[in-house]
Amino acid sequence: MTKNRLEAFSDGVLAIIITIMVLELKVPHTPDINALQPLIPVLLSYVLSFLYIGIYWNNHHHLLHAAKKVNGGILWANLHLLFWLSLFPFVTGWMGENHFEQTPTLIYGTILLLAAIAYYILQTLIVKTLEKDSLLIKAIGKDIKGKASPILYLTAILLVFVSPLITQCIYVLVALIWLVPDKRIEKTYYDSNHKSQNKIIE
Repeated sequence: MTKNRLEAFSDGVLAIIITIMVLELKVPHTPDINALQPLIPVLLSYVLSFLYIGIYWNNHHHLLHAAKKVNGGILWANLHLLFWLSLFPFVTGWMGENHFEQTPTLIYGTILLLAAIAYYILQTLIVKTLEKDSLLIKAIGKDIKGKASPILYLTAILLVFVSPLITQCIYVLVALIWLVPDKRIEKTYYDSNHKSQNKIIE
């Protein structure tokens, strides 16, 4: 399988995940604006999950763009990531319908943590197929955000027993940290191509 086919398959799965999530937003049966009030928790959970799916889609795109080839390990790692992401509609709906109660909030964070670990595994396997001086390895660097995110998720999961609201704030914080797509890979490849073009012109 080529990486283009892998990316197309992943894009299709992510699109379906978003579609399923939005179906959790039930249309009110009355035209009264107050009919929207019960939907606010569901809408907020949808917005948060939409941000997360968007973040994964952006970074997944940049990661596969930098990859030179895919092997069996990468295929399974990608499916592993998609498995946890495919559970987003379920945990999003459960958390929203139950107004961010303790147990749904905890399970939501667990899925976030496992998805982050799955992405790290995928990234690691792709890096292993590259040369040591690869641009992708230089672009990833110390990967501070990637390493900090699981720690923040785990902290949020533990704090849910103290206050689900604090946990939700940490979920939002991590999303905001990643809200701007990770430009390390894109910037590294742009700078490299720009330098190459300048050498050709010279």
